[in-house]
Amino acid sequence: MIENNPSNISSAFEMLLEEVEAEIDFVNGVGAKALEGRDYDRAKEALERSGVLTALRDKLAALRKDWEQLAAAAERDEDEETRAERRNLGKLRKGLRTPEAAYYKPILKDVDYDPLASGPDNPRWRNAGQWARNSMVNEGLLKRDSPRGIWEITDAGRQVLREQA
Repeated sequence: MIENNPSNISSAFEMLLEEVEAEIDFVNGVGAKALEGRDYDRAKEALERSGVLTALRDKLAALRKDWEQLAAAAERDEDEETRAERRNLGKLRKGLRTPEAAYYKPILKDVDYDPLASGPDNPRWRNAGQWARNSMVNEGLLKRDSPRGIWEITDAGRQVLREQA
């Protein structure tokens, strides 16, 4: 099987896992507030939902691992011509697309502090930051295999910083 761009699927898994993690955090917060208010039925509901979400997160993590193994095997077996075709799929000529770096500075405007409709405890800037991180990983500026919550710059990222200084 030949995939279009395996790194897009890996990135989708990463974003999905981050969103599920955010939902777990939200539900845990609801449960904690319920306990503080001695609303034990609501706290129990939150605990059960958190358990279901945690199980889902674990399944997604296992699926991501399976995908990465499949993608690595496919990459090993590809010839150079197929690799070259994959790299050029859907790419625009340089300068046609607004550079992503142009979005970095305005990310923290007032509207970005508003909560997302999907999670009242999750501000818009956090979601935008996750997307920016994902793009920087895909561009090779940040390491893909950093521990959760840690963003490690790559040598290519350092080079970009030197060039922009």
